[in-house]
Amino acid sequence: MFPHRLTLLEVQERSTARIIAIRRLTVVSVILLFVAMCAAMSFSCRGGVASLMLSRGARASSTLRGGEMMRTSSRSLISPPMNRRAGPYLNELKLRNSDGSPSSTMMLSAVATGFQTKQSLRGYYFSPRYYAPLRSISVQAGGGTKAAPIQEKQDRNSITPRDQDYSQWYLDVISEAELVENSPVKGCMVIRPTGMAIWESLRDELDKKIKGSGAMNAYFPLFIPQSFLSKEAEHVDGFAKECAVVTHHRLRTRPDGNGLEPDPDSKLEEPLVVRPTSETMIWYMFKNWIQSHRDLPLKINQWANVVRWELRTRPFLRSAEFLWQEGHTAHATDTEAIATAEEMLGVYQQVARDLLAIPVIPGKKSSIERFAGAAETYTIEAMMQNGWALQAGTSHFLGQNFAKAFDVQYSTDNEEREHVWATSWGVSTRLLGALIMTHSDDNGLILPPKVAPVQVVLIPIVKASGGEEVVQCVEELAQKLKEGGIRVHVDDRPLRPGNKYYHWERRGVPFRMEIGQRDLKKGSAFCARRNNGAKSPLQIKNEDGSWTDVVSLVNKELDSIQSDMLAAATERRDQKTFRLSSYDEMKQKLAKEEYGFFLVPWAADDNNEEAIKADCKATIRCYPLEFQKEAEGKNCFYSGKPATHMAIFARAY
Repeated sequence: MFPHRLTLLEVQERSTARIIAIRRLTVVSVILLFVAMCAAMSFSCRGGVASLMLSRGARASSTLRGGEMMRTSSRSLISPPMNRRAGPYLNELKLRNSDGSPSSTMMLSAVATGFQTKQSLRGYYFSPRYYAPLRSISVQAGGGTKAAPIQEKQDRNSITPRDQDYSQWYLDVISEAELVENSPVKGCMVIRPTGMAIWESLRDELDKKIKGSGAMNAYFPLFIPQSFLSKEAEHVDGFAKECAVVTHHRLRTRPDGNGLEPDPDSKLEEPLVVRPTSETMIWYMFKNWIQSHRDLPLKINQWANVVRWELRTRPFLRSAEFLWQEGHTAHATDTEAIATAEEMLGVYQQVARDLLAIPVIPGKKSSIERFAGAAETYTIEAMMQNGWALQAGTSHFLGQNFAKAFDVQYSTDNEEREHVWATSWGVSTRLLGALIMTHSDDNGLILPPKVAPVQVVLIPIVKASGGEEVVQCVEELAQKLKEGGIRVHVDDRPLRPGNKYYHWERRGVPFRMEIGQRDLKKGSAFCARRNNGAKSPLQIKNEDGSWTDVVSLVNKELDSIQSDMLAAATERRDQKTFRLSSYDEMKQKLAKEEYGFFLVPWAADDNNEEAIKADCKATIRCYPLEFQKEAEGKNCFYSGKPATHMAIFARAY
């Protein structure tokens, strides 16, 4: 009996079966390896997490969290290295159907390089209608062949709580609101569009008041001859360590061909200082412009950037370069000059209070804190939420110091030659730092309506049916609000409402109005305030379908928000203002981090002031104008001598 012989067909069938088995084993091995790799990958960054569950044959929903993706035919996500600290980057992520066509259910394919666990990502999503940063991605492995939807999560911990780390909270709020970004130049900031829009609102309002005082705008050179600063001794001592100096006017290629260097033949005859302030340049020009008493008073204002080389910087509060306005005036008498300095201090106080909802205390600086070259410095001091002080603006009576340094004289009625009396005054982007730290919370930026780039955001809640009516209503409402002078934005991105709320909450928009089909039937909009989170309906249409006086209603809400924010800030300041009679009391409170304004009787003494600063880091913020009469009959809280002033001590930025 011979063994069974296999036919050629049977041999081919068995060979094919073995090949199929090997292929299946190979595919399974690859899948297991891929799953293991994916399981080791987890990428996160501030702003929230969107989990993409991957598996063989798995499909994923096209929507990512936080309003950072939208449904559209364009599905590319590019992650350029925008943040140096982010480490490795996701180079490209594409969501598509298996046939490459767009759909609400997408196949996921990712091209990545150098991934490490827990590395933050910064991405940018492009579509024909929308451009916004991708806050975060988490990539994890998934099992089975069932579709794995993207899990949405909004990370509310992306902003450090104030009571945990106030300094980091401040930086987080700025970052989440996209106000400022660090530049390649250390200490210099890039003011992003939202931050610039806030500054422009402040600038425009203040410019009107400056012109109302009789001043006119001008512009002076960025570069100042070094010899100019030497003409006013106190002035040069005050700014010498902060000056950036230009010594050459061109570069050349290095002899070895590696990079550039200053051309020795281009050395300037006199070094030029990059403007730290413009007193010296302006007073040089005043000498040409002032000859007679008929030329006085002369009031000039300049909107410009200045450079003061700071070693320790913080956005808005202290940077190597910042934006500001500086006013300079010349007068025939000291009385007139002092009145102008006090007038401008009042203007700054009014703008801070009425526009920024920041209550400030006007006062005079001590001799140590006085502006370099000034006879008297006036200031407005604001209290931040942590109890620290921030100098929000200054106005200086310069006496005749600069007039004598640059020999600026005028002919009197009696044909006698006399030196003029001078003032200078200014505020800067530092006010934006005060704005942020006065009002914002752990959920992000809070803006007073008067200075907010967007005062009202409209969010249509659109479902499968009846969406056209909602959209039409929102568009009509937006038009009415715009015609009424209200800065409004319609967020019609195809995202979940919660993602939109999160987006605008971070950016501090004062008032949110949502309109869905139910609201439309009631003729109302569901509204939320950013400052306190209060929510309530607002009637926008009458029973007959006609519009209510919606502009007046919304303006009433905005005015209420503005006044409530000022009231809250004022109450907080008053609660943290302590009247003390001894230095030990203040020192004990500071040791326990009970910061605030310490209003105390004080006998002016530079040595004692320096000793207190060295001992507990508190400084005299000002001699508050409204409390000076209280010093009579009291003794200094530090030396025991008869008090000369009432002073406010505080830790300060």
